[in-house]
Amino acid sequence: MKDKVAKIFESEASAIRSIPVSDSYEKVTEIIYQHVQKRNGKLITSGMGKAGQIAHNIATTFSSTGTPAVFLHPSEAQHGDLGIMQKNDVLLAISNSGKTREIIELIDLKENLYPSIPVIVITGNEKSPLALKADYFISTGSPSEVCPLGLTPTTSTTVFTAIGDALVVLMMEKIGFTAEEYSKRHHGGYLGIKSREKSGQHPDEK
Repeated sequence: MKDKVAKIFESEASAIRSIPVSDSYEKVTEIIYQHVQKRNGKLITSGMGKAGQIAHNIATTFSSTGTPAVFLHPSEAQHGDLGIMQKNDVLLAISNSGKTREIIELIDLKENLYPSIPVIVITGNEKSPLALKADYFISTGSPSEVCPLGLTPTTSTTVFTAIGDALVVLMMEKIGFTAEEYSKRHHGGYLGIKSREKSGQHPDEK
C-alpha cells in the first residue's frame, strides 16, 4: 500500500514538473494586471464539474491576495448570472479536454455581451475548440490521470491548481502585495492573526 501511495504522489509530482513553462504566464499576468488593477475590472474564473471547483479556488485565492475575482458557473451563466460581467473584466476558463460544452457556450455568450473581454484558457488540448477561442493560452501538458480508470479528474486538477498558484504568486509580486494588505482581506482565523503579526500589528488589531 505504501508503494502504491508513493507511486501516486510521484506521478502527480511528475505531472507538475512537466507543465510547459512559456511566455504565456507573463502575458496572462500582464493582461490581468491591466484589466483588474488599472481599469478596475475583475477576474472571472469558470469551469465545469471538478475543474469548476478548482476555478472557484483560483478566484478566492486571487481575491484574498489583492486581485478581485469571482467564480461564474457556466450553466448558471445561461440563466442570468452572465450579468456579473462588466466591460473591463477578464475571463479565465479551465477545461482539461478543451471540449466542455458549457464553457464553450459561455465564451459565445460573452462575445454577445462584451466581445472586448479577453479570454484566458487553461487546457491540456491546444487544438481543442476552447483553445481556439482563447486570446491567451496556457497548457497543462495534458497529464495522464492517476485514476485507475483514466477517467476521474485527479492529476489534471492537481496541475490546474499548480498553474493557478503560479499566476497568483506572479500577480502578488507584480503589485507588491504585503502582509498588511493581506490582513485587511483575511481578518479571521489563524491566517488573519499570522498576517497581522507579519505586518507588525498586534494580533487583536483590526
